[in-house]
Order: sequence, then C-alpha cells, then structure tokens
Amino acid sequence: MSENEQHVAQRRGFLKTLGLAGGAAVAATAAEASTPLRGDAVPAGTARKEGQADRLKARYQPNSAHVQAFYRTNRSSDT
Repeated sequence: MSENEQHVAQRRGFLKTLGLAGGAAVAATAAEASTPLRGDAVPAGTARKEGQADRLKARYQPNSAHVQAFYRTNRSSDT
C-alpha cells in the first residue's frame, strides 16, 4: 500500500468516526428532548409531595401586596 493510500484510509477512518460520534450525540439529545420540560420542574429528590387538599386550595390572594401593586400601576390615569 502506498503512502498516499494510507493517508486516504486514515482520513476516511477519521471522518467515519467523526460521523458516528455526531450521530450518537444527536440520538442522545433526541432521547433527552423526548420528555416534556416544564418551567416549574423540580428534581425528584427535592420535590415536595403535594396532597389533594393542597392542590385544591385557593392560591390567589387579592389583598396581597404584589397584587395591589399590579392594579395600582396599571390603573388608568385618566379616571
């Protein structure tokens, strides 16, 4: 085998390895992306268990400071 043929074989081997590594990376990313992501997701080890009563209780508090500030800043100034 000539020296030129050896270089070509090495180049092809390198490109084949590069292509396989890229394919593996895409497959790993696709597998990870198949699970839905949520903005409020908490890792399983630190998650707090929420009971039925906690899920059904009212969370909106109209007299809280941040709700009052929202209405105050968005109130129409012409009335």
